[in-house]
Parts: sequence; structure tokens; C-alpha cells
Amino acid sequence: MANRRVVVLPGDDEAPQTVYAALEVIRALGAAVEFVEFPPGEQWIRGETDKAARAAIDTSDSTLFGSTSGKTTSINYLRWGKQTFANVRPCRYMPGFKSPLARPDGIDYVIVRENLEDLYLGLEGPLEALAPLHLQSRILRAELDTSERGIFAIKVITEKKSRQIARFACELARKRKAQGYPGKVTCTSKYNMLRQSDGFFRQIVEETAAGYPDITYEQFIVDDFARRIVQSAHSLDVVVMPNLYGDILSDAAAGTIGGLGLAPSGCYGDGYAYFESVHGTAPDIKGMGVINPTATMLSAVMMLEYLGFVEESRRFEQAIRKVYGDGRTLTVDQGGTARTAEFTRAVIANL
Repeated sequence: MANRRVVVLPGDDEAPQTVYAALEVIRALGAAVEFVEFPPGEQWIRGETDKAARAAIDTSDSTLFGSTSGKTTSINYLRWGKQTFANVRPCRYMPGFKSPLARPDGIDYVIVRENLEDLYLGLEGPLEALAPLHLQSRILRAELDTSERGIFAIKVITEKKSRQIARFACELARKRKAQGYPGKVTCTSKYNMLRQSDGFFRQIVEETAAGYPDITYEQFIVDDFARRIVQSAHSLDVVVMPNLYGDILSDAAAGTIGGLGLAPSGCYGDGYAYFESVHGTAPDIKGMGVINPTATMLSAVMMLEYLGFVEESRRFEQAIRKVYGDGRTLTVDQGGTARTAEFTRAVIANL
């Protein structure tokens, strides 16, 4: 296979340590990957580094990203610039994960989060700006009072992006079914209250799923679904939801298997994808060398599969699984005493 070009954006605070750990393993695997590395966000020169990073992204096959607290500024370009509309967040338990659940074995589903619209467009402003619109509240059956000091936020749900993410979820469920999974899509949103916006999202997903007779479809109101990821997670396969709910509930899902240090993600568009852990930059443990690199490593596993390195991806994941199954080299958040470097060496030893 020809070399693949991967941009490396280590991120901010302690996040770079997880990225460097993942790179060590990829190099040990011998995958034909050329890395174009940028410095941590603290070393970025505003404007200049960002411009160089964007140019590198445009000529790359993928990006491995740490996490940012605002110092690394290319994340918006990776998301909106490259139109990576599907944020895929697997929730898979591995024996050895420190789950708070009594029976986590067998939890293995994927949250597919719409990644480009909803409340995350940042359309906010003073409430008084809405006065000329004379908006009528369906709930209050009266005109919105804009005389109070307050802020509004606009939630945008479009047919194009809703159908796009619905189709992605259905295709993923079909692919997983071929691998032995149930082949089921679950849609969730607050469609009982937000009937026009979330109700529209549910409608589009339902219509799209109808075109996939080989998969099963179901839908739940989002608060009920929040209960289900704790009480009946084993029944889930592929879950699709709007942006905000996906951001929040994927963190809750990570908590059921053992924490954010175990939660990977990939953001996919029609022609590009980048990969990052779900967790943040961990400034509270910066420089201590104890951060758990598992989430970033599993994100790198997803990246290798996307790039066509299927065997290397499988070996990487199995090595992580062996380390957790053995239980002797786990990081502090998982009940062990291993430092980041020790955990990384253990993964490499199990390749």
C-alpha cells in the first residue's frame, strides 16, 4: 500500500502526550504512514501556524488530533472547513475497563452525532433583537416577551444534513450487521417538546431508515434514551442524534464503560476524516505523565482502518485489549499505577 499522509495536531495542555503515545504504537506497527507534525497549541503562532496547518490538512489523507482548550485553532477548519458531518463515537467495553456497572460485558454500540449544525452554529444574541419578529410561543400561546434582559440561541436543523447523517447511520448499521451486530438504528431527540426542530430531525431519520428494509429502526425521546444507555445499553447498536445531544450523551456513555479516558471518536465527511479522543485537554495533570492514552490510541485504531490499514488496526486494538485483560499495567484512572509511557510500552509489547 502506498504511504498515507497524516497531519498530527497534538493539541493543548496534557493532550499531546496521548497523541505521542499513539504515534509510538503506529510506528512500531510499521504502517506506511508519513506524519506531518505540528507543535502543541501553546507553541502556535497565531495566524501563521494555523495557515500552515490548513495547507497541510488539504494535502493529507487524515488528521490525528489531540484536544484543544482554544490554543490549537485548526479544529474548526477540520470540522466545518472539511465538512466532516458525522461524529462517530463508539462505546465498547473491554474486560479490564473500570466500569461502574455491575454487568458491562457486551456493551458495544456507536453514537453517530450530527456534527455541523443544531445549536453549535453559535447563533446567539440579545433577546431584544428578536422584538421585530413578534414570535409566538406554541407553549405559552402568546407573543415572546423580549423586554426582559436575556439571550437567545438559534437551533438549526436542515433536511439536507439530517438526511445525510441518517444515511450515514443506516450504512454503518448495515456494515455492522455484516459483522454480526444486530443491524439496528436508534434515533433520539426531544421530538415530543421541540416538535418542529427535533421532530423534523426524527421525521427525516425515519423516512431515510425506511429505505433500508434490511435494518431495524426504533426511536426514543432523548430523556428516556439517557436512561437506556445506563439500564439497557446492551440492546443498542447504532444511535443517531442531533449535535448537542450527541456531545452530551456520548460522555455519559463513556462513563458507563469506565470513563472518558477510554472514549475514541472519528469525524467523517464525504472526502475527509479526522480522529480525536472524546476527552478534553486535562490541564489538571499537565506535565505529570499519568494521562491515559487509550482514547487517543483507539481513535488512531479507527484512523488506521479508515486509511486502509485494516490488519494494523486490528493488531493495535487487540494489543490494547490484551493490556487491559492482563490488568498489570493500567493507568491511575483505571485503578492501576502505570504512567503513560509504561502503558504505551505494554501496548507495543503486545502487538
